[in-house]
This record gives sequence, structure tokens and C-alpha cells, in this order.
Amino acid sequence: MQIESVWAREVLDSRGNPTVEAEIKVKGHTISAIAPSGASTGTWEALELRDGDKSRYGGKGVLKAVENVRGPIAKALVGMDPSDQEAIDRAMIELDGTENKSNLGGNAMVAVSLAAVRAGAFAEGIPMYEHIGRDHATLPVPMLNIINGGKHAGGNLKIQECMIIPAGAKSFSECLRMSSEVYMSLKSLLKDKYGVSAVNIGDEGGFAPPVDTVDEALTTITDAVSDAGYAPGKDIFLAIDAASSEFFEDGVYNVDGLKLSAGELSDHYVQLTKDHPLISIEDPFFEDDFATTAELTKAVGKRVQIVGDDLFVTNSKRLRRGIDEGAANALLLKVNQIGTITEAGEAAQMSFDNGYNVVVSHRSGESEDTTIADLSVGWGSGEIKTGAPARGERTAKYNRLLRIEEQLGSKARFPGLSKFSI
Repeated sequence: MQIESVWAREVLDSRGNPTVEAEIKVKGHTISAIAPSGASTGTWEALELRDGDKSRYGGKGVLKAVENVRGPIAKALVGMDPSDQEAIDRAMIELDGTENKSNLGGNAMVAVSLAAVRAGAFAEGIPMYEHIGRDHATLPVPMLNIINGGKHAGGNLKIQECMIIPAGAKSFSECLRMSSEVYMSLKSLLKDKYGVSAVNIGDEGGFAPPVDTVDEALTTITDAVSDAGYAPGKDIFLAIDAASSEFFEDGVYNVDGLKLSAGELSDHYVQLTKDHPLISIEDPFFEDDFATTAELTKAVGKRVQIVGDDLFVTNSKRLRRGIDEGAANALLLKVNQIGTITEAGEAAQMSFDNGYNVVVSHRSGESEDTTIADLSVGWGSGEIKTGAPARGERTAKYNRLLRIEEQLGSKARFPGLSKFSI
């Protein structure tokens, strides 16, 4: 069986910005996937190729990336076996020839890589999660961003994401129900406390209320958990994505109305874990600060998941450094950060081999594409981060996981609290 054709077009993501949709034709059927895009991006991520033509989409057009798919990438991949994901990805990596995918564009390559994994599953006549992992049947524990801050919301809250983790549930479907109930409880609470404008939503479907500090946000979420009839720290836990590079300037962290050194910020996080049922902290420090991340991991890592996003950017070289230095204990896996399924899978495997958790993640600029849901099951990550239980580009992933859970039936496994050191 061979890839018959490769095509691409410019489409829109959930923020209304252009992105790349790639198509691969196999057995007369066209299989497509869409590249996601981040707002808060790490310096070391694969380059997202934009046109720079201010007359179209404010310079954010992706016609160059589209042409790279239609031209050199298509020429390289037509005739290849669609089920050989590594060969497809290696062909693109070789064709690009750069460390950061700047020749072809990370957005062009990831769209094709995602389409290829879908086409491979179709060619084999099996579900995508089975094509990816063969024997994995683990549904992920979701991390749901229900209060948006930072670049995702534009308010005073510097911390980018405040999340709930319904790890006390017994199944994924129960997880999702609990999360939706807490989300609705929070909506009512915010409206009563701050007014109707407080329930406006940010990029990832979470609310963007006028809270000033992460302590205020987490306290509000805890109240919503209780109001929904659940026990904080037993049924539902909390997590934050600090995205601290976004509020780091001249050696100082400007957060929660304070100007903190790295050490002071570390103490701030430790106190938050004492005051709230907080079991996961993502990117607690500037993206190149492996040392302080290691110190925080040593201090709280036995009871708190310390996640590297901008720190690792799904790059095995940076992950290797983190493992060697003891920085973080979990990888946030975003395929578009590195550019291909194969390279992301290598980072996942390195994490598993070294006792690091893996959180398969969306981006703030998303689409109706659901590939990451299958990746989380196929790789057996046990965790997924894909936004609030709201907005179609977020619920599409959750609904896909509901369908997978139903397909797996009695084979489905749900790790719950076992994924976390508590």
C-alpha cells in the first residue's frame, strides 16, 4: 500500500489565525490533520513558518508552509508506506535539514506527520490508538484549565492556567462528568462574586475572572469543587501552569503583585502546595533554569508533579539534560514543539524509561483535530491536558476519549490517583 498524494491548505485555528491542514490520500480515501499553534511558546520549539505578509492575516498567513507540503514534502512522501510512521517522519526531517524545522516549517511537518499517523491506521484498518501503541488501553486522567490567565486571557492573573484534576474518579467518563459539574459550579460562583463579565472565557475555554493572584484563583476553584458536591484533595485536585518565562524579566519574576527571585518564587510554590490540594506545577521557572527547577523537584517532587513544557519543548536533548540534573519529573508532550510524531514518541519513551510522567497536551490555538486523544491512549501516557470542558476544539478531544473508552469496554484502564505521588 502506498501514499497516493499529499496536499495542504490554509485553514483557521480556534483563535481565528491561519494554520496548516495536511491531507494524505490512501486507497482512494483522503485523511487529514491540522497543525495546532501556541501563544506562549518556548524559545527552543520547532519554528512555526509564517508568511510575514502584513496584507494577509496581519502577517500570520501560512501559504509558504502550505506550498512546502504541496511541493517538496509531497514529492518525498508519495509512494511511501503509510503505515511506516518513522520512515515518513525521517524523510521530512532529512528534507528539512535544520535543528528547528525552519526550512520546511514545523507547522507544515507536524500537519503531515499527524495526517500520516491517521492514514497509517486507516490503511491497517485499526483504530489510531491501536496503530500507535498496539497493546495500550489506558485512558488518561484529564487536566482541565478552568481559569485562564497570562497570555490566554489578558487579565491581571500572571499564572497562565489553573486546572482541576479529577483523579479520584473511577473512569474517564466519570472524570469528565465531574469536571463539567465543577465547571458549571465555578461559572455560577464567579458570576455571583465578580459579576457577569467574570464568566467570559479565554483561549482554552476556562473563565477569565478579575482575580489578581493564583491563591485567589485556586481558592475560588476549591470553593466551586465543594459547591459541586466533591471533596477537594480527595475527589478533585488542583494544578497550575505557571508559564513563568512570560513573567520573568531582568532576573525577577513579576507575579501575584510581587517581585520575586527564583528562590523566593520556589518558596511561593511550596506554600501554595501546603495551602491547596495542588499536585502538579508546570514550568515553575524561566525556560532555561534547570537548576532551580531541580531544587523545587527535590523539595516537593515526591508529592507534586513538576512538569517541563518550555523547559523541555518535547525535545529529547533537553529532556536528557533535565533527567541528568533532576529537573522536573514529568514531560509535557506537544507534537508541534518538536515537529513529528516519531520525535515526540522518542521523548515519551525516554520519559517512561527514566520514571518521568508524560502529559500529552493541546495548544492554546487548536482545531477540531482529535489526534492527541488517540496519542494519549496509544502511548499509555495516563494524562492529558486539553483545556476546559467547553469550546468545540476542546470537547472534541474529550468526546473522542469517551468513544475510545466505549470501544475498549472491559479492556479500558483508568489510572486515577496512581499517576500522582500522593
